[in-house]
Amino acid sequence: MVKRLVVTGYKAHELGIFNDSHPGIPIIKQAIKNRLLLLIDEGLEWVILSGQQGVETWAAEIVLELKDEFPSLKYAIITPFLEQEKNWNELKQEKYRTLLFQADYETSLTKKPYEAPWQFIEKNKFLLRNSDGILIVYDEENEGSPKFMKKLAEAYMEKENYTLFTIDAYDLQTIAEEIAEETRNDFI
Repeated sequence: MVKRLVVTGYKAHELGIFNDSHPGIPIIKQAIKNRLLLLIDEGLEWVILSGQQGVETWAAEIVLELKDEFPSLKYAIITPFLEQEKNWNELKQEKYRTLLFQADYETSLTKKPYEAPWQFIEKNKFLLRNSDGILIVYDEENEGSPKFMKKLAEAYMEKENYTLFTIDAYDLQTIAEEIAEETRNDFI
């Protein structure tokens, strides 16, 4: 049973998404929501994020939506270093701070500003050690930053009882088709 789930995946820019009105966002969010609903039915209690823009931000928004129906569902934002949002634009910083404020738990792992890539590696290891499973929005055909966490999770699974879930391009295409079908039916 997965009680503590890390959710990660592409950063928004890796998907060519540069604003909140991009038509791909609702598709990704629905895919995450569908998976979380299944896991909630099986006992999911915590969603753990590192607060990256993109999949992780959208996952936090989904958890906030789901809290209406599942008030015991919680989310944590555990950043690799302090002020990770420092170089983001003002709108993204504001959105991030709102998600941090609404989190049930938030902390910075290294308690210092960015120094080097080791902080990301330590964050990934910490998240794996402190969760039962991971959901990664990642497609092998489109490499990006999630590949590092996926490789680490696969290696971790060889030693520990750990579950890896993925949402790939096929899953997203299926959701897109379902949404398109629902939209067509609404006009009939």
